[in-house]
Amino acid sequence: MRFQNHLKLLVLIISFMTTIFSIQAQTVKDLEAQRKQTLQRIESTNKMLNETKTSKRSTLYKLTIIKKNITDRKVLIKNISTEIGQLDEQIARLDLEKAKLESHMQILKSDYARLVQEAHLNQNMYAKIMFVLSAKTFDQSYRRLRYLQEYSDYRKEQVKEIETIKLQIIHKNDSLQSHKTTKVIVVQQKETEAQNLTKDETNEKILLTDLQKKEKKLRAEVKIQQRKANDINNKIERIIANEVRKAEAKRQAIQKRHLAEENRRNAENKRIAENKRIAENRQIAIENRKIAEKNRQIAADNKSKSAAKRTPRIKVKPEIKAPKDDNEDDNNNSTAGLTREETQLSGSFGKNIGRLPWPTSNGFISGHFGIQQHAVLKHVTTNNKGVYIQTPSGSTARAVFEGIVTQRFSIPGSNNAVIIQHGKYRTVYANLTQIFVREGEHVSAKQAIGKIYTDDENGNKTELYFQVWKDKNIQNPESWIAR
Repeated sequence: MRFQNHLKLLVLIISFMTTIFSIQAQTVKDLEAQRKQTLQRIESTNKMLNETKTSKRSTLYKLTIIKKNITDRKVLIKNISTEIGQLDEQIARLDLEKAKLESHMQILKSDYARLVQEAHLNQNMYAKIMFVLSAKTFDQSYRRLRYLQEYSDYRKEQVKEIETIKLQIIHKNDSLQSHKTTKVIVVQQKETEAQNLTKDETNEKILLTDLQKKEKKLRAEVKIQQRKANDINNKIERIIANEVRKAEAKRQAIQKRHLAEENRRNAENKRIAENKRIAENRQIAIENRKIAEKNRQIAADNKSKSAAKRTPRIKVKPEIKAPKDDNEDDNNNSTAGLTREETQLSGSFGKNIGRLPWPTSNGFISGHFGIQQHAVLKHVTTNNKGVYIQTPSGSTARAVFEGIVTQRFSIPGSNNAVIIQHGKYRTVYANLTQIFVREGEHVSAKQAIGKIYTDDENGNKTELYFQVWKDKNIQNPESWIAR
């Protein structure tokens, strides 16, 4: 009994430890997935950085990529440090579980050895038979026989349990070895990334110093870029305002047609009611004439009768008025709205805030929405009406949601742009060299809509300008796309 209680307690402990290990293992898997995603982002920015090597001059584009690399490497190193800590905890836990299993197996082996020794002493069949027959009662004989059977079954169960624990120990050894191997790889990767981080920070300082020497030139470039950005934003704003105005005019025209149709129906109902009223009045007049003739006849017949007697007169029916039109008070209550398709698209787009896919398959945000401090020049800011996304050369822009292409136009000095309507929402994709869609075309989410321009004279800089609008109101695209 004592041995069975000990066994149950050990099973509970092992189950508890296994549950904790599964939770921690999931955490390590999450950390590993994050590490791989960060490495992919760094690989993408490294590709863009390698493309800039064709241009030897220092540019803000290079600086932006290096800064992004530094940020990602710091995140990666922090992630790796956490992952190493989790691996250390799991290795310690596996060692403890392995020691518990080995201790339990030693107990089982000792107990089994004792059972085998006792069985060897009592292996004489004659002795077993005499043990059963020497009982004082039949019930005692049955219990002795049952004891011998359970004793034999218990030995078999112990053999099975010893084999099971052996397999568990082998599994723990394999897990330990796998975790230790992973830890070695991760530690080496952390050292490598730390060295790369030092190189990036050194390159950043060199590039920043070089750019600061060109302050006058940079200020001139900022003015040119801001002027181009203003031209783009103004044109986009005018186009969208015009689209919204046309859409509103269209809705108002539809509303007027509906109102005119309703007034026509009301007028027709009134005409029918008036004709009905006239017909009823005519019928009443005929009946009144008949009654008057009958009254005259009665008066002539009763001329000789007493003057006190009065001939009863039949009352004339009152004039029946036309019923009031039920729709008359509702003429001013109708409101115009979006079409069914536009309403569905608006609702779906609005519900996906923070979950929309990126307008590029890879890359990073190099220019955030709103007022931003210049990377080099002090007291110089830019006001971005959208976000700038840097991506490897040859990349294409893609729709973030299904919708209708309403505009495709060119901007002097800034290539081409596409506007896609999603009900009352619109997305803008600018700085395209080729456009793959037509106006009026229905596009799906992640469908390629154009090739992003690559600036050969600026280190193959490939940058998409992306905006989100709700009617005439500009939105922060970073609030809409997935993190």
